[in-house]
Amino acid sequence: MPLALSTTGFDAPHRRIALPLDHATLAEARACVQSFRGRVGIFKVGLQLFAAEGPAAFALTEGTDADLFADLKLCDIPQTVEGAIASLARSSTRYVTVHASGGPAMLARAAETAERAAGGRLVVLAVTVLTSLDDGDLREQGISEKVAEHVLRLSRMAWRAGIRGFVCSPSEVELLRREHGPTALLVTPGVRPTGSQDHDQKRVATAADAVARGADIVVVGRPLREAADPSSAARALAEDIAQGLARRDATERAPSTRT
Repeated sequence: MPLALSTTGFDAPHRRIALPLDHATLAEARACVQSFRGRVGIFKVGLQLFAAEGPAAFALTEGTDADLFADLKLCDIPQTVEGAIASLARSSTRYVTVHASGGPAMLARAAETAERAAGGRLVVLAVTVLTSLDDGDLREQGISEKVAEHVLRLSRMAWRAGIRGFVCSPSEVELLRREHGPTALLVTPGVRPTGSQDHDQKRVATAADAVARGADIVVVGRPLREAADPSSAARALAEDIAQGLARRDATERAPSTRT
């Protein structure tokens, strides 16, 4: 039986910010961690840094109060993914991504291994549809469903396999919150401060909107790393998250109009 995920660790809005360490070297990533230490709650190691520096990148948050997010988007045969999850369980990694499209057997093996090897400390997040894709991109892959329909289908399959955390765009986060309820952990990339560029993201929203719709964690990279004043940018983002939480709380507390 998979463990229910808890968001009680998000005791302050800034702890819901995941900052990608999209750097070419460990030294650059370490400097970024020090610059944003205490200003974000999660540092995300993606393929660029992992390919350059390997597992050493997973120790970057040691000595801080931040969590490490291994955004490796694993997708392989079940045995291979099981081995990768078991290896990550020996590190301080808190979150790891797998592609939901890897199928139910792979997803089940990932969830079971994380629970067995890390006792629930390592959270497996199923990536649904990348935020760089839209309906036209899915059609090119032979998928006739709209993005939202495909995200929902993949999330249902992953849920049945024991996965309780999902990565989706802000456009689908409300849909997944309604579908899977309060115990699901929802992570949204494609989040941008007001007025910033979308870059290569297609399904985007502000942090306040994403959180108000149900996001637990927002992933924000370039708008923070490239800010003229990183401290002010992180503080403003945390304020946006606080506004989104207040809006969500107000919606949940509002009396139902149904008779």
